[in-house]
Amino acid sequence: MGLIERILAVVFGGDRNMVRDTVEVFRENAEAGAERAATLQSAAMQQYGAEFAIARQGSFDRFMDGVNRLPRPMLALGTLGLFVTAMINPLWFSERMQGIALVPEPLWWLLGVIVSFYFGARHQVKSQQFQREIVGTMVRVPQVLENIKSIRAMRFDDVKVADTGEDARLSVASLAPGDNPALEAWRRAAA
Repeated sequence: MGLIERILAVVFGGDRNMVRDTVEVFRENAEAGAERAATLQSAAMQQYGAEFAIARQGSFDRFMDGVNRLPRPMLALGTLGLFVTAMINPLWFSERMQGIALVPEPLWWLLGVIVSFYFGARHQVKSQQFQREIVGTMVRVPQVLENIKSIRAMRFDDVKVADTGEDARLSVASLAPGDNPALEAWRRAAA
């Protein structure tokens, strides 16, 4: 019995549990993890409560809190508004998107950095590509201008939509009465 007692004392004795200590290397102690989580949650709630304490808020603090709450809803509602606008007036939307195509890549990076820092993320800008991106953007300017011209030519609500320009044959052809099968069928049906 003495030998078994000594072996068990080595494994489990001396205020140490060799099996427990070995298992905790591979698996977290659930009780200790729960205590840490409760402590963390309590500290977070205390910090949150201190941040929004009413005693310190003056009119400027309340105003700044309101301003800080605007960007997320504005970004979300603005994006939804773009989708609605694209469905309601696609030509107007296309013209604006052609303008956005002229925004240089580094400016998009800068916007990404500002938005990322605002929402708590980090973003690193690659400044060595700045000049190359500006040149690439400037090369696209004639194509974007041509696209805007083509988009505007598709408008149907413009005053000059039926303008024949300097084409004399088209002007004469537009003034000459022609056959209209739908009108003739309507006249026959009405008679």
